[in-house]
Amino acid sequence: MAEGRTMFASRLAGLPVLDPAGERIGRLTDLVVAPRPRSAPVVGAVVRVRRRPIFVSSGRFAELDQGGLRLSTASVNLRRFERRQGELLVLGELLDRTATIIGDGEPVRINDVGLSPGSSAGTWVVSSADVVPAGTGLLRRPAHRIVPWNELLGVTPVGTTGASRAAALAHLPPVELAGVMMGLADADAAQLLAALDDERAADVLEELPEELQGRLLGTLGRERAGDVLDAMNPDDAADVLGDLPLPVRTALLAAMEPEEAAPVRRLLTYRPDTAGGLMTSEPVVVPTNATVAETLARLREERVPRALAGQAFVVRPPLETPTGRLIGTVSMQRLLREQPSALAGSHLDEPRIEPLPPDLPGPAVAEHLAAYNLLAAPVVDADGRLLGAVSVDDVLDFLLPAGWRDTVTDDGGPGP
Repeated sequence: MAEGRTMFASRLAGLPVLDPAGERIGRLTDLVVAPRPRSAPVVGAVVRVRRRPIFVSSGRFAELDQGGLRLSTASVNLRRFERRQGELLVLGELLDRTATIIGDGEPVRINDVGLSPGSSAGTWVVSSADVVPAGTGLLRRPAHRIVPWNELLGVTPVGTTGASRAAALAHLPPVELAGVMMGLADADAAQLLAALDDERAADVLEELPEELQGRLLGTLGRERAGDVLDAMNPDDAADVLGDLPLPVRTALLAAMEPEEAAPVRRLLTYRPDTAGGLMTSEPVVVPTNATVAETLARLREERVPRALAGQAFVVRPPLETPTGRLIGTVSMQRLLREQPSALAGSHLDEPRIEPLPPDLPGPAVAEHLAAYNLLAAPVVDADGRLLGAVSVDDVLDFLLPAGWRDTVTDDGGPGP
């Protein structure tokens, strides 16, 4: 950062963290400060490496700008970050706090903070704050002011919805925002989760470790938790609920919309280590009279996971799982070679591969996908009705050891 230049902390979240050679180590998720009277020096950063938050001391900072954080050394400690007493996370804890402006005594809420180089080489400080009048509601457009940090007194926590934090992190993909939450105390992570809309909260919840998912879901309150579960994919919701005590699970299922809870209830009837427990109940399903163009349009929908976007399942009505009888599978690759007006059901994949029964053990499911080079396989009941599909990513999740996400690098490759 150039001398005298100020950068706001919200713009740093998600930027790459680089070693001296310019190779990416991870991503910046937050900054750690040690507030003192009239000053707040930066003592380090929370960096997501191998999908876990770690601490990097500010003494290792070489350069900080809009391109990211460059370190002076390639060596980092991979121990999971734990905040020390007296420290605050800028995005996770400092935003939304209240303070008083010296001079006019106006109470304000901190919306963002500006960072500048410190007086000593290689040091950084919170130099200013973007503030709004305290108590400003979400329905009003508040008047923003930039004030020097040393003109703020009594920076204190305030019971809010975490609106500023959520807004500051709005550009982060769900996996990055999950990394921020993993570095927070449960109370602060819960506050941030509560400030997200249902769809984004659902996406972030799916990226968190299972033990944290249950704890945070329980802080939302029964009705809000039900709304978030409604927004999740049924198989992901079933995974979360399956780890909760039966009374809690029953109460949350009752809080969901009946049509959203129904597929989740069905998934929960299967053992988690079987095809039924691993499948999603929402693959791409089309009727026998669907055209190639219509089927391709369904496969291109943004909500369709990549592992399920390679093929559609042609069925007799009804089209919601459990459907009518499964006719066959048609791959996107085959559809792309056919006339748009042709019927998708006229171009089924051959030879036809037998679907899976819901009670097939997980290892056998993996062998089936590997033997036939499949991205997903249909699961049917005894009457040949489509119950769902098992995708390769769900099978990998099942086969890999617990905690495998902590041994994956930030760019998806294996850790050193």
